[in-house]
Amino acid sequence: MSHSLSPLENPASKISFEKVLIANRGEIAVRVIRACQELGIATVAVYSDLDRNALHVRSADEAYALGGETAADSYLNVDAILGAIERSGADAVHPGYGFFSENADFARAITERGVTFVGPPPEAIEIMGDKISARAAAEKVGVAGVPGNTEFLSSPDEVETFGEEHGWPVAIKAAFGGGGRGMKVVESAQEAAEAFESAKREALASFGRDECYLERYLTKPRHVEIQVLCDEHGNAVHLGTRDCSAQRRHQKLIEEAPAPDISPETTAAMGQAAIAVAKGCDYTGAGTVEFLYEDGDFHYLEMNTRLQVEHPVTESITGIDLVAEQLRVADGQPLGYDQEDIEFRGHAIEVRINAEDPAQGRFLPSPGQITALRPPSGFGVRWDGGYESGDEISQFYDNLAGKLVCWGRDRPTAIARTIRALRELQVEGIATTIPADLAILEHADFQAVQHSTKWVESELDLSNIGSPATPTDTDQVERPRRQDVSVEVNGKRFDVAVWLPESAFAGGSAGSGRKPKRRGSSAGASAGSGSGEVTVPMQGTVVKVVVEVGQVVAVGETVIVLEAMKMENNVAAEKAGTVTEVRVSSGDSVAGGDVVVVIE
Repeated sequence: MSHSLSPLENPASKISFEKVLIANRGEIAVRVIRACQELGIATVAVYSDLDRNALHVRSADEAYALGGETAADSYLNVDAILGAIERSGADAVHPGYGFFSENADFARAITERGVTFVGPPPEAIEIMGDKISARAAAEKVGVAGVPGNTEFLSSPDEVETFGEEHGWPVAIKAAFGGGGRGMKVVESAQEAAEAFESAKREALASFGRDECYLERYLTKPRHVEIQVLCDEHGNAVHLGTRDCSAQRRHQKLIEEAPAPDISPETTAAMGQAAIAVAKGCDYTGAGTVEFLYEDGDFHYLEMNTRLQVEHPVTESITGIDLVAEQLRVADGQPLGYDQEDIEFRGHAIEVRINAEDPAQGRFLPSPGQITALRPPSGFGVRWDGGYESGDEISQFYDNLAGKLVCWGRDRPTAIARTIRALRELQVEGIATTIPADLAILEHADFQAVQHSTKWVESELDLSNIGSPATPTDTDQVERPRRQDVSVEVNGKRFDVAVWLPESAFAGGSAGSGRKPKRRGSSAGASAGSGSGEVTVPMQGTVVKVVVEVGQVVAVGETVIVLEAMKMENNVAAEKAGTVTEVRVSSGDSVAGGDVVVVIE
């Protein structure tokens, strides 16, 4: 059976789910909602206090409040999500990606309530979600990985020992996550302690668990992955390769399918290895097996037991709706096609449009309000977004504003179309990665497939690259505040919560909970003004104060660690001297331009 006959056109493939709750937010929640709408399935959104008017909430049939602002207080609040499932009567839950998508305990809590988890069984998540047991599972089926350890890290000393044995650099990686969150590259023993602490903090903030492990860090690899689909009836296929080598800080910027300049024989071997890994853990649903490719050889890296951010490029070259297939497999249906039925047509490129200022290669988070958003259009152009004009991107969540996906009959056509569409795309009010994306796509190295996962940071010249947009001052964006009131309806009293603009309350922004701090002279992209007043370049939360009053610091020395959009950023001194004031503590929220440390 050829996949040219879409399962959507097959009456026998009607899905039995009546209502699907999407336990996520932003672009992926909107993507799942749209797939459900096409399949005639009702949708349920969940939201934090900051997301009550978000696009995914506006798009769903129903929406339920989780409370809280941070991810930990909302989208990572198991009890709140389980409560929303019960109140909504949803019979299936799609986790999207990130948050609980690779959490076996969450999947088990869902299934124990008689609700379908749209993803693999908890046992497969446990095997592959723990990257250490995943390495063992891959080795069991004959798929070799990068040299690494098989136990959770307990101290920086283990990092030093591993580096001395296998050579530097090494990578500390989150054991229960992916996407580069909680990953730190350690160049020497002197960096081990700080990297160890930072990796654990990021892992905990992103995935709710802080366990980490070690791997040898290859010097110039390409990141190549295989999309797999498996059903409950023993059928498994791969949907080809994706190349995700254009990265910075281990976060992907541009992805493409198929991975270029790899022999058909190697591609086939990677596909077979991916299927072997998936079958080895009794996997079902959509998953991705990741490899590092260097000098014609490939090494198993990990398996992501969820939908990937870059799944649209695979959809573009195969014509298969991966979210619809996830829902069908979760409903117990067979795939309906074999490996020989899969056809690959053309080339597709996805560009992640992140709320970041390239800032000469520093990629600084740029939360704020999107004052205007005008996606491109035209033949072969797709826009998957989580925001619209007027929406705000918060410091508490991922910085992905949307994804631009362009298809062409071949790679040069896809590159040219993507460049055209990027120039047509307009995003105002926040800084974005668009200038850096254009620099990558237009570079001869990228076009000749001479890049690696290190290329953007080590070789691409971004010294004159910055966002043309001026980020909005998020302190000036008027946010609603909750007011609890009592109302009567037909003589019966109800206690309800209403959300009103700050200006409706006496004292304006008083009571917002944010500490006012004196601004320095620079609120731009630098870590300090050079005058001795160290300012922060973006809105965020202080996770660590590195210095204390009386301490002598050098130029470039880190004074605080700031978390913004789930990533840690070191804020450094631009003047040598003695610390005379420390104006923040761990846990404080700060805005771009706030003075955090004074040096004399």
